[in-house]
Amino acid sequence: MKTTDVSGLTQLGTHTTLPASPSEAVIERVPNDQSDVNYLVRFAAPEFTSLCPMTGQPDFAHLVIDYVPDQWLVESKSLKLFLGSFRNHGSFHEDCTIGIARRLVKELSPRWLRIGGYWYPRGGIPIDVFWQTGTPPDGVWIPDQGVAAYRGRG
Repeated sequence: MKTTDVSGLTQLGTHTTLPASPSEAVIERVPNDQSDVNYLVRFAAPEFTSLCPMTGQPDFAHLVIDYVPDQWLVESKSLKLFLGSFRNHGSFHEDCTIGIARRLVKELSPRWLRIGGYWYPRGGIPIDVFWQTGTPPDGVWIPDQGVAAYRGRG
């Protein structure tokens, strides 16, 4: 088994301040030692928060990010800090969800990526946002994201 080169990481293993905004967040990556096979990586962020750009009130979502890596893996602490940087960022649900996915695609160049943004109600209406880069590679097991539609008290 290969040892992953982590020599270029600046955030892992150190105290790191939450970035002030998504544009200031640094997404770090490590080499994918298993790049010869297609497999799925899933990150679930059930307590994602951002701000409504109109009212400044907090918005909450359950994000599920699935990707099939190519040469790079996202370093999970940097992903956590990137997602946390949205806490003081005003943006519509659609912009947050798609912006996160596009940034990950830009930084990682995965073989495939999809994101599900399951947003809790704003004004009484839940908004779910879904996006993917295209058709997933053949032979990859891609389970359902497992997040039920919003049901309220129902």
